[in-house]
Amino acid sequence: MARICVFCSSSERIHPAHLELAAELGTEIARRGHDLVSGGGRVSMMGEVARAVRAGGGHTLGVIPQALLGLEVADHDADELVVTADMRDRKGRMDAAADAFVALAGGLGTLEELLEVWVAGTLGMHDKPVVVLDPTGVYASLHDLVGKLLVQGFVRPGAEELAVWTSSVTEALDAVETGLARSRRRPAAGDVSEELLEGEP
Repeated sequence: MARICVFCSSSERIHPAHLELAAELGTEIARRGHDLVSGGGRVSMMGEVARAVRAGGGHTLGVIPQALLGLEVADHDADELVVTADMRDRKGRMDAAADAFVALAGGLGTLEELLEVWVAGTLGMHDKPVVVLDPTGVYASLHDLVGKLLVQGFVRPGAEELAVWTSSVTEALDAVETGLARSRRRPAAGDVSEELLEGEP
């Protein structure tokens, strides 16, 4: 059993297919015996994945900043709902609670969360699987951009492989479980000294 942190949209302006994918992911997380760590919201994809996990018998931990409580978007049905002082504290609590990360489509906040855990992994700060589930190509430009940065020397070879790109729920959770089973080598300090100075992968 693992605690899987899912990064995803809280926007209610998105296509219903994204909501269906979130619910499918939540259902499969629970079916495989895993639990959920989320951003603590009840709306859009965030709410769909949490409700599906609970419906399947899984445990949900939501982490939400105090400022969002007043917007009446908190997932008060969560098995645990942690209220943090701010967004930075929220992300830290989510990261610490999770054994693995799955990113669905989302906005700037989701993109920030994905990049932060991806960078931390490349710097050897954790060895938790980072998986992108993107069947519709929302993140295709990001994938291409990282490839270009790699070719031009801005990204260290091998760093791009620490985020696994998938196109189905089954493929994504298989990647999570494979990553959890594999012991990842922490990079030597000499390999990442320049990147540590810049905070870049």
